[in-house]
Amino acid sequence: MNTFKVSVQETSNNNIIKFEVNQFITKNQSFEFNNIDDATPSPLGQQLFYLPFVKKVYISGNFIAVERYNIVEWKDVQDEVAEQIEAYLNDGGIVINEAEAPKKIPVTVYAEATPNPSVMKFVSNKKIVTSLYEFTSIDEAKLSPLATELFHFPFVKSIFIEENYVSITKYEITEWQDITIELREFIKQFIESGKEVVLPEAAEKLEQTTEQKDSNFEALDDTSKQIVNILEEYIKPAVASDGGNIQFLSYDEETKNVSVLLQGACSGCPSSTFTLKNGIENILKQMLPDKVDAVEAING
Repeated sequence: MNTFKVSVQETSNNNIIKFEVNQFITKNQSFEFNNIDDATPSPLGQQLFYLPFVKKVYISGNFIAVERYNIVEWKDVQDEVAEQIEAYLNDGGIVINEAEAPKKIPVTVYAEATPNPSVMKFVSNKKIVTSLYEFTSIDEAKLSPLATELFHFPFVKSIFIEENYVSITKYEITEWQDITIELREFIKQFIESGKEVVLPEAAEKLEQTTEQKDSNFEALDDTSKQIVNILEEYIKPAVASDGGNIQFLSYDEETKNVSVLLQGACSGCPSSTFTLKNGIENILKQMLPDKVDAVEAING
């Protein structure tokens, strides 16, 4: 069984802390509890209310958010609460009693075109993964039940999954107008069924956990760290809205060249070269003068 790990994440409200779990703890549902009686469907929620400073508990997807009364500061108790939640989950504690849980909110999925004519983005109203994943073959997709089933469609070439959407690259044997509805309904039903989109151990095996990402980041040189931060803040949000991702690979201090990996809709996109030269490269040159001369991209 995969071990649960809980990390503390601050929010914009200093009264509320998020305890992020390395795997999903609810099946596409969200719950808000205002007191211990209100939390009857959640043994975990009830246990948290025994802490005198807990005012409200919110459970969703892969995290528990807790609002405090002003009798303590989070910095004094947050680590202890995280340890308590982690121990509870690893002891097999129940998060939500399905029989007592409120009726599920229906899942909606809509299709969205991307700049890449070979890629369609299928967006859910629910968070479906906690990290990003790309699979280019059914063999690679062993860690994702959803991707494995999607590869059984003969026109599916590759799959990119991030937070609340799935980007699918098709072969040229068919047109989107003939397959979009079928794919949208399949993804919707898969999510509604409560099946695992990716296996709990996928993030760790593919080095996508928060701890692994932080460790890899800390091992970089100062310029590489600056490049990663610029990509995260200025490039990735726009790229993600188009159903893709850009990942830093390396920086050569001597040649001043940056290598990045294009994933999802960005991989093989006809406009990716233009985006690379006129967007990413220009931004890095402008923000890191005398440190970056060129950016080269590798398609995922």
